Amino acid sequence: MEIDLQLANEKRVILGRDFLTWLWFKSEQQNGMFKSRSGEDFSLYLEQKVVVEGGEGESLEKAVCTGMMSELREAKLGLRTGKKVAQAKIRLEQDANEWIMQVDASDFIFSGLKTPKVDTKVEEGDDPDSILLEKMFLVEKALGFLDDIYTGFVDLRLSIHWQGEVESFKKWLYRDED
Repeated sequence: MEIDLQLANEKRVILGRDFLTWLWFKSEQQNGMFKSRSGEDFSLYLEQKVVVEGGEGESLEKAVCTGMMSELREAKLGLRTGKKVAQAKIRLEQDANEWIMQVDASDFIFSGLKTPKVDTKVEEGDDPDSILLEKMFLVEKALGFLDDIYTGFVDLRLSIHWQGEVESFKKWLYRDED
């Protein structure tokens, strides 16, 4: 039974890396524009920090690219050598709202989630739980956007259109090569 759990974990890691790698490609291809399943427009960008990895065990290679206005050239070079995105800093935007989080492909853990600012002033007669409820709403909104994108990715990954997506990805990957 332990072998099956190990195999399931390895498949999850592979799918997670494929998703974050595809997400970077898709966000650049679509200028960050996405649509939720309910029809809401929002933007998503990978920025400031991307970790790419390739190999395993002692031959594991990792490249960490950071910077405020980084174009992430080294990370993209890593993709060209067969690495995949293992971690990424993601910025979501909708109207005047902005969410920032770090996503780890191996276990889909979201860390450092920063939501839009919530007004903490409570007027007389206001529900004292309103601040917490607003914060929870904003967390759910961000995770819902990512869930919608992931669902679309899995649907595409399992469809006959995946090979065409891979070809588009390759064109994007080598587009800026000198």
